[in-house]
Amino acid sequence: MEAAPSSSSTSTSSGGSVTFYDFLDRMRNPASLDLVRSIKSFIVSFSFYTPNPDNDGKKVQDFYLSMEAAIREHPLWAAATFEELDSAMEGLEKYVMTKLFSRTFASVPEDAKIDREVSEKICLLQTFLKPEHLDIPAVLHNEASWLLAEKELQKINTFKAPREKLLCIMNCCRVINNLLLNASMSENHTLAGLDDFLPVLIYVTIKANPPQLHSNLKFIQLYRRQAKLVSEAAYYFTNLVSAKTFIVDLNGKSLSMDEIKFEESMQAARLTQTNRATQIEASPTLQGQTDPTPTRMHDKEKDTSGGSNYPYMDAEAGELTVGDVERLLSLYKDVVTKYTSLYKVVRHLSMSKTETPVPHSEGTSFLLTQPEGTNTKIDHQRGN
Repeated sequence: MEAAPSSSSTSTSSGGSVTFYDFLDRMRNPASLDLVRSIKSFIVSFSFYTPNPDNDGKKVQDFYLSMEAAIREHPLWAAATFEELDSAMEGLEKYVMTKLFSRTFASVPEDAKIDREVSEKICLLQTFLKPEHLDIPAVLHNEASWLLAEKELQKINTFKAPREKLLCIMNCCRVINNLLLNASMSENHTLAGLDDFLPVLIYVTIKANPPQLHSNLKFIQLYRRQAKLVSEAAYYFTNLVSAKTFIVDLNGKSLSMDEIKFEESMQAARLTQTNRATQIEASPTLQGQTDPTPTRMHDKEKDTSGGSNYPYMDAEAGELTVGDVERLLSLYKDVVTKYTSLYKVVRHLSMSKTETPVPHSEGTSFLLTQPEGTNTKIDHQRGN
């Protein structure tokens, strides 16, 4: 089997945010007005279509290609290098897909259904599955590395752009790949390529149970520029797709485990989940009822002169019960609302005293604004 590609194949010289904000800066140039109109027109018109993932993906990919041709021929990029053109396209992808995220991510009910089924099955497997059930060699049992890989994979829902979601997958897989390489050097373990890599990725995925795994994979496949789903990125992405498929189809025959034992373990896990759900539904607090058991803290509330609205000030942690949660939440919201109102008043008074009139400057409005959901922190510093 071929070993996983080395992570050294990717450039780390510039972060995703640098690329994105350079794109926005160029688009604010009046000379780019024709490009801006094309982008905004596409975003607006796209919203009128009925969600159809396959058709939507084709529309977006075709738009990428047409815009790439337009940018190559545009005066602002007349002397641009290949890297600069690629950066412009990365910025375009992030801008467009951030704007269209709510319309394109998990856009049909079937996606949400599959996400739920995958997550529920992983929850069951988490209760009993062990590395040896996947034939993972003992030399690769490294909880620290596995945890790091899990954390990278769990970040996937933090981002809206396809590139950044893909980077979460790549960073997770790089951790696993490094684990394999270190084991081969320090433990004289002969790398078996995919035969070693995929089982560890499957186990990490089960341990991580990344949110909306199916929808995230589908989103990347449909909306990441096809020219970038190659080489290392394609290898790692394809492996995670394979891991998800294995988990969905997993049964007693898939594991190094007695089939009867597997079925018993799954049934026990389902029973535990059912009992937990029943207990939650039966909870008086969750049904809008109050805890009938009085506490010393409630007595303090009655004894406070003037009927204090904040009786928990003198309470101890051990005195709290489940029945106090609803009241605590109400008090918390009350405090936050009053604090926010007070802050706005004080800020307004402060600004009205210190602010000096500033002449309005015409023609300074930006053509493209930063999409909601993007932040000013430098994004992942690695990857395609």
